[in-house]
Amino acid sequence: MNPAFGPAQIQELTEIFLEKALKLRDQWQLDIDRNEGPTRIDVLFGLSRMTLDAIGVAGFNYDFDALADGKPNELNTAFKTIFSSEIGLPVFTILRAFIPPLRVIPTSRSIKKAAAMKVMRRIGMELIQEKKAAILAEKSRASGVEKKDVRGRDILSLLIKANMSTDIPESQKLSDEDVLAQIPTFIVAGHETTSTAVTWTLYSLTQAPRVQVKLRDELLSVRTEKPSMDELNALPYLDMVVKEVLRVHAPVATSQRVAEKDDEIPCGKPYKDRNGVEQNTVRVAKGDTVMIPIQAINRDKAFWGEESFEFKPERWENLPEATAGIPGVWGHMLTFLGGPRACIGYRFSLIEMKAMMFTLIRAFEYELAVDPKDLIKKTAMIVQRPLVLSELESGSQMPLIVKPYRPAEDQLV
Repeated sequence: MNPAFGPAQIQELTEIFLEKALKLRDQWQLDIDRNEGPTRIDVLFGLSRMTLDAIGVAGFNYDFDALADGKPNELNTAFKTIFSSEIGLPVFTILRAFIPPLRVIPTSRSIKKAAAMKVMRRIGMELIQEKKAAILAEKSRASGVEKKDVRGRDILSLLIKANMSTDIPESQKLSDEDVLAQIPTFIVAGHETTSTAVTWTLYSLTQAPRVQVKLRDELLSVRTEKPSMDELNALPYLDMVVKEVLRVHAPVATSQRVAEKDDEIPCGKPYKDRNGVEQNTVRVAKGDTVMIPIQAINRDKAFWGEESFEFKPERWENLPEATAGIPGVWGHMLTFLGGPRACIGYRFSLIEMKAMMFTLIRAFEYELAVDPKDLIKKTAMIVQRPLVLSELESGSQMPLIVKPYRPAEDQLV
């Protein structure tokens, strides 16, 4: 699967991200025009729909039409049903977690999710069969699909083409069921985390107006609405802001891994166990669950200094030496984890973030629409989404005052 997320493939997808971001920009502008001035907008709602559309086209060449108001879509509806979250957990749901026999009793929510899973499975398998048929038709005059022929704009097509290659051993190929299982993974990983990260980006810029101005100035220096991946990656301050947001506001605060065998994990410094004996390792047994404190490491003062909790993009001009010891796959942080189980789609997420920020920060200025003390409570779900404490009934949201950017007169001279 690695080739599907390589730099060459992501470069081809950049245009999709920009097209969807431009569509969201135009929708926000329509909202502002209807209100005849600066408008309160739940940016999380729009960003979430945009990234769902983007992962649909970039991942499967399937349009969820999430940005199309009032336009129903079977797969979109199924996805929302399966992955929708609740602010509070019903008592019965909690009991089911601790009393296994209760898990066989269906609930209205579990029945709806089961029906939605059938829809997602059916449409997913239809997509796979359609792509396989198209590939076979394309190669009907050849002896087969060779690895060197593997090309495709969407990730699923590339994966299926590679899977059908005649020069790839059968032992390395995935079954249709294995490929099908990747679809919800692609959607969740390429949708919720990225939209949440950009949401926290816009929030951070409301709390750091100087950074917002500096970043916008850099983005406006690019003379096109559709820069290439290389052009986006060549913007140094954009890169610093992205890194700082993903450090301070990692979309996923913790992760976990299960030990496949007995092992000892070396410690950075010795500690005393419950018996007062000094230890230099932590012993884990096969089957133990190990929690990975992503956000805690990303904000640890031992690595980042006394201002580790502050949003300061300029820190990336001169990182503390201690950060070199963080074993992350990207950016001296654990946001995308590290090692062989690191996030395979981190390049996808980064360029999608940059494309969204490029489009939306060039076009608008942002202010927080509520008191900061009323806003930020990160939910205890997998992805850290914002809530307004006085509006919990509205669910996750990030209300910002959005107004079109208008350069000052002295900037026009």
